[in-house]
Amino acid sequence: MEPDILELESFLPYRLYRLADIVSREFSRIYKERHGLTRPEWRTLSGLGQHGTMTATELGEQSAMHKTKVSRAVAELERRRWLTRTPNENDRRVEHLALTKAGLAAYREMVPLAKAFERELLARLSADERVALVKGVTALEGALEEKG
Repeated sequence: MEPDILELESFLPYRLYRLADIVSREFSRIYKERHGLTRPEWRTLSGLGQHGTMTATELGEQSAMHKTKVSRAVAELERRRWLTRTPNENDRRVEHLALTKAGLAAYREMVPLAKAFERELLARLSADERVALVKGVTALEGALEEKG
């Protein structure tokens, strides 16, 4: 291979991106079929389901989504009456987002499906491969957090 050519198929950042995208698309079929959700809407629903009340900024940081994607997802979930917005008393530019009963019900319906998807995905690997994957991902996350 020439030194000035980047072979994407063996370049780790490219491989990680592709893998994450494939897994995300495969999982998205479940929540799209069940509730007609987009990826940003699912990430918003699951973030609020896990953490309770959050701001749009917090959701964006937690889910690594751009603020416009968060904004559209919030608007759609609000249109479905799956979340509510409550203005911050000290700063009217900030809204606290929370799931409604209907949003929480949809989230609770999806949790076992998400866990089953993860189990089935990991079942494709041997026990040693699962341990190595978790250790490797954890180590890489830790190494990148130290730099950030």
